[in-house]
Amino acid sequence: MAAVLSSCKKSNFLDAKPSSSIVEPQSITDFQELLDNTTVLTYNGGLPQLSCDDYETTYANWQTVSNTERNAYTWAKDIYAGGGNIADWDALYSEVLYCNIVLDRLNQTGLVNTTQGQYLKGWALFDRSFAFYDLARNFCNTYDKSTANTDLGIPLRLSSGINYIDQRSTLQATYNQLLGDLATSINLLPADRPSQNLNRPCKIAAYALLARIYLDMRQYSDAENNADQSLQLYNTLIDYNTVSKTSTTPFSKTNNELILTKAEIGSYALTINSTTSQATIPDSIINLYRPNDLRLAVYFSNTAGTYRKKRGYFGVGLYPFMGLATDEMYLIKAECLARAGATAQAMSLLNQLLVNRYVSGTFTPVTASSSAQALSIILTERRKELIWRGLRWQDLKRLNKEGANITLTRTLNGVTYTLPPNDPRYVMPIPDDEIALSGIQQNNR
Repeated sequence: MAAVLSSCKKSNFLDAKPSSSIVEPQSITDFQELLDNTTVLTYNGGLPQLSCDDYETTYANWQTVSNTERNAYTWAKDIYAGGGNIADWDALYSEVLYCNIVLDRLNQTGLVNTTQGQYLKGWALFDRSFAFYDLARNFCNTYDKSTANTDLGIPLRLSSGINYIDQRSTLQATYNQLLGDLATSINLLPADRPSQNLNRPCKIAAYALLARIYLDMRQYSDAENNADQSLQLYNTLIDYNTVSKTSTTPFSKTNNELILTKAEIGSYALTINSTTSQATIPDSIINLYRPNDLRLAVYFSNTAGTYRKKRGYFGVGLYPFMGLATDEMYLIKAECLARAGATAQAMSLLNQLLVNRYVSGTFTPVTASSSAQALSIILTERRKELIWRGLRWQDLKRLNKEGANITLTRTLNGVTYTLPPNDPRYVMPIPDDEIALSGIQQNNR
């Protein structure tokens, strides 16, 4: 390759199109179609769902899945076993590329100065921020203000050019970038929630994503403020008495609690939502649901006492819903209020959610005598409400940072595997092929 490149003039090589059939996006329509490409821009990584304690599987089933799935399930140090093309990394950087193409071409064409151009800029900034955030929460340490300036972040690709390599930024620089881009996007996005195309962000979604990120950062005042901003714009909840308890697809792709649609990358058999899934729900989770709690029948199928996750908020999708919804905002705000000592307000907000989850006329409002008790109740409800939504792994990381001391254990074929709190294996390794190609620094596991 070096010999070939040395025989070419640099300017000719970089300026030439690889094919005359390639057309650069030029118009507002082109840019919107790029961002509307839901085969690229609506996914999050699945390694955290594979690794978390939302489910369990048998040794026989574990033997049938890919090396990556087996190793993620047992928290092996080497997850990929030499394999490449890891979608959790590659697909998310593909999303970043699409967003950067739109941002670059909007500026180059001058269309960024139009009303529609400003909207598309906000959309691209939002989607790029979501991708950066998913990469950071999966491949970086949990954010800690005291170490963020020295912890490794992710490569921050801010241009659509492909003829350069970015090394890893600091974690602080990573969060500065994605939070700054989200703050900019809020001023450019519409206030109203889309009625159909829920891959398209609005102000509600930007505030909701900020709330989720600040919660992960353990900056609870900022998380509460952004959850509140989101709920002020849109706070609809579904009465689960109106949701089918027998359907394997109880929710539609545009149900009224959805704010933004995202799903897990369809790469891992163990995370499929299905009544025949290889993954089953542990009794320890099933036992959390009280009598008359409709979530038990709405969320799970029950075959002779074995529970499996039904298709979730993503409607017909087989893989877990990982987008944004109002129920999550209620829980974020309630948790932050409890942490701030506002016990009565926290429980009142939680009860607004829970009354919609119980058989009509059977719900008794939940009370707490202290902020600590309120927090414990809210975290249990978060566990029950947001199961199989790609949030548990990050919750484990942040709660253990808070001193929760949660240890994960699995047993397969008589062998017990353990993941202690704050273990380096909570951070996913950078894929081997990425390390070989770019030389960026690997995580310590």
